[in-house]
Amino acid sequence: MTLPSAGPRHLSRRHFLAAVSVPLFAPACLWRPYDAGSFSVPDRSSVGLFPAGDYATDFADLVFRGFQEMGANVKGRRVFLKPNMVEYEPGTAINTHPHLVAGTAIACRRAGASEVVIGEGPGHRRDIEYLLTATGLSDQLREQRIRFVDLNHDDVQMVRLRSWFTGLRELALPVELLQSDFIISMPKLKTHHWAGMTCSMKNLFGVVPGAVYGWPKNVLHIHGVPNSIVDLVSTIRPHFTIVDAVTAMEGDGPIMGQPRHLGFIAMGSDLVAVDCTCARVIGLDPAKIDYLRSASRFLGVIDQTRIDHRGEALSRYATRFAIVPALEHLRAVS
Repeated sequence: MTLPSAGPRHLSRRHFLAAVSVPLFAPACLWRPYDAGSFSVPDRSSVGLFPAGDYATDFADLVFRGFQEMGANVKGRRVFLKPNMVEYEPGTAINTHPHLVAGTAIACRRAGASEVVIGEGPGHRRDIEYLLTATGLSDQLREQRIRFVDLNHDDVQMVRLRSWFTGLRELALPVELLQSDFIISMPKLKTHHWAGMTCSMKNLFGVVPGAVYGWPKNVLHIHGVPNSIVDLVSTIRPHFTIVDAVTAMEGDGPIMGQPRHLGFIAMGSDLVAVDCTCARVIGLDPAKIDYLRSASRFLGVIDQTRIDHRGEALSRYATRFAIVPALEHLRAVS
């Protein structure tokens, strides 16, 4: 990673908490909240929609073939996988499925990655060991000998933000994330009662350390969920995303909703384009979702006519998800 640093290479969490004596909140920006010269939106982006009927799918093979189809190159790179782990309730679809996470790790190794690390910092459940065990991910980690990092308690480094929609100028981010060469966001596709939808971009909330900023990542909520999503994506700049839409969540997501089978995974290097495609799949208009509209100005493609679909057509999976009444204005016009 080449994220800009605003201080020493890294600090222990203990020393960071002891040393910070100035406010972390900068005044709200009075100009465009990003440097347009530092970003480039592609003329076209590709999004892959690949069938996966259930979680017995050979995800190692599917993801490996998806890498080839989408031109993702992890050879010789230290890959960081960021799944979505929030809470555990039997019979729900809250978290990225462990079979997809483990299969992706195997695919990365098969594609020549020098190392694969998995990390998450849940904003709801503080006991990460409980989550790992209850979801079954710990079994996959043990079987594949994959290292897991609790991002809520990792050492941190102050990083200058590359956009300032929140008004913040810097955040403490985990060293394990910053030392990675290739970051893959691995969300569960879900509705979200505040943001409209949680997918590749919203998934980055989990990299913000709870031990520094509290639960549920208070600094992000104080400065606005949509604003925080954009600032995190513009700064971290994940290289790729793999969306678990085998079984998604509709209704009162991201925790209280109901499972909804879709039967695919989405892949791509343009997180904006992938998330806009997923929004269209579930019947939402991405131009009406605040963070997607803001991100499309400088981070990625929102225009459907500039998105090329690989694998399956969007129409194969298009449907209409249940959402909370307060979000009905986000519906796509049929």
